[in-house]
Amino acid sequence: MKFLKPSRLFKPFLAGVSLAAVAVYATHGMADTAGAPAQAASAASTSALVAAPASAASAASAPSAPSAKAALIARGQYLARAGDCIACHSAPGQPAFAGGLPIDSGHGVIYSTNITPDPQFGIGRYTPQQFADAVRRGKRADGTHLYPAMPYTSYVKVTDEDMQALYAYFMEGVTPVAKAAPTTSLSFPFNLRFGMGMWNWFFASNDPFKPVSSWTPQVTRGAYLVEGLGHCGSCHTPRGVAMNEKASYSGEEKFLSGGELNDWAVPSLRGLPRWSEQDIVDYLQTGRNPSAAVAGEMTEVVRHSTAYLQDDDLHAVAVYLKGLTPAPDRASDVKPQGAQETAAKLTQAVNLSLGERLYLDNCAACHFVDGKGAKRVFPSLDGATVINADNPYALIHVMLKGARTPSTDKAPSVLVMPGFDHRLSDSEVATLATFLRQGWTNRAAPVSEKEVAKVRERLQADADAHAKLQAQAETTAH
Repeated sequence: MKFLKPSRLFKPFLAGVSLAAVAVYATHGMADTAGAPAQAASAASTSALVAAPASAASAASAPSAPSAKAALIARGQYLARAGDCIACHSAPGQPAFAGGLPIDSGHGVIYSTNITPDPQFGIGRYTPQQFADAVRRGKRADGTHLYPAMPYTSYVKVTDEDMQALYAYFMEGVTPVAKAAPTTSLSFPFNLRFGMGMWNWFFASNDPFKPVSSWTPQVTRGAYLVEGLGHCGSCHTPRGVAMNEKASYSGEEKFLSGGELNDWAVPSLRGLPRWSEQDIVDYLQTGRNPSAAVAGEMTEVVRHSTAYLQDDDLHAVAVYLKGLTPAPDRASDVKPQGAQETAAKLTQAVNLSLGERLYLDNCAACHFVDGKGAKRVFPSLDGATVINADNPYALIHVMLKGARTPSTDKAPSVLVMPGFDHRLSDSEVATLATFLRQGWTNRAAPVSEKEVAKVRERLQADADAHAKLQAQAETTAH
């Protein structure tokens, strides 16, 4: 049955219904991800423009059917890495893509679905059309809607050729797992999936990838990966009241201009004026570069996705991002202490403030008095986006719980920053964080003891919830 768009007179009412139905996504968001019917989304000309490098596509050297099929499956595997499918559809200790990753939404537990080719519990009976509709439109084979944390609003830009390769990989390159993922069970009204249809009508686009005529082939490839499979806008683009991305195309100034994810400040990717092209490539490939190291959700993105991308594709992404107009500086109107002044005072160690003493006792051994750290080992604190963000949650989180870089092929060693939650009080963390945010050339607002206490409380609640969900998953598994 064809869905008919209602009159504009009913839009305000439907928007209200849509907001209620999508509220579960606003709380935490995690896609129920299995597929449904589909539509062709891109012309052959666009597919040619965004074609992967030969090394990434693993093109067959002979025209035989078996080698062509193997090349198609290998290409699909590469594209699945680019889309980071494994991160959400694989639970710890369980087979790849078997689903079952639990997320506490606050209104019930959402579980990712089994997307292996098992015909009963996975997507083994999906047709190419149904698979494409699940990926591009967020509709399962039975016609029900997925929650929009499944980034189908970005995947709509995946070309037909890439969709075909993905289908081949998931149907013939993934091991079937005959096990049902736990059923998502949400409280009313969040269990009403029809509301997602209204949300899609208001906020989702069916438009394919739109290359700009002035772009080089390299920039076009980078834009395709960032806007589409990479779904970078899901985190790096600000969201509206209904958790809709405020922009989805390169030409829109809000696209990739930064935002927040579960209170964690997400930096703008536009222009990245402090980083070179190689800095971006290194960060995506290894989780570190001469001045920075990953933390938070980006750690898993590098671990499961970007570390596997070909050099040509990473450089394409970097060149594309460098070409975007930088977002306006949102730094607070705070006068920094000054780089030389801060380094000199810490070196002299005379008449130090409490924040400065805490820094020397806990941080200086790795990050040094100049706040520059050690290249590719200890990140720079001077100018770091996590320190200068309006919201200090991410900084406090890292100070309390520490961080670990992922192990990748080109950077196998894991670098660990210890957490200080057992060593420093809320007052001391706030004082140290304030020093970091106003030392050297940093200029961000001070941090209060109350803010630290709130983060510490939330981290404990998250740990308790995670332990509970893990226990539930283990019980279900047995």
